[in-house]
Amino acid sequence: MTKDKDFKKLVRTRMTETGENYTTARTALVAANQGPGSDRGSRTESVIDPEIARFRAKTLRTFMPDGRLVAVPTKRRALVLVLIEVLAALEPDRVYDEKRLNAILSDFHPDFALLRRELIDYRLLERNAHTGEYWVNPNPPAHTGSQAQEMAGFEVFLR
Repeated sequence: MTKDKDFKKLVRTRMTETGENYTTARTALVAANQGPGSDRGSRTESVIDPEIARFRAKTLRTFMPDGRLVAVPTKRRALVLVLIEVLAALEPDRVYDEKRLNAILSDFHPDFALLRRELIDYRLLERNAHTGEYWVNPNPPAHTGSQAQEMAGFEVFLR
């Protein structure tokens, strides 16, 4: 499978829109998403691939029609998108004890433990194993391997 397939589609889209060559278009997109002063809060200007926007809309219609999960997606890419939506319910600067976090996650689905584990596995949530405290990871690391493919293009939806 092609590495960074979604990003390459964004580059090619920019190429056709601006007439730039591949290297110039890629450099501009990388600078827009990771340039000086860019953080999760300034990603509102990030380019959202139309295919990703359609996939997001379809996935949310299917799995979260009323804001609550009707089923946990089995496809990992859809699960990642749902996890990002669930993550939006958490305050970024707050530390949650396990009981409070479970209560919030159970508002989305009865299997709150699965949601909690997946959020931690994707490093969207961090935890202190000794105190049982959880918080939103302010700077999720760059994912590698299959997680990178599953997360590709969804970074723009993170705060």
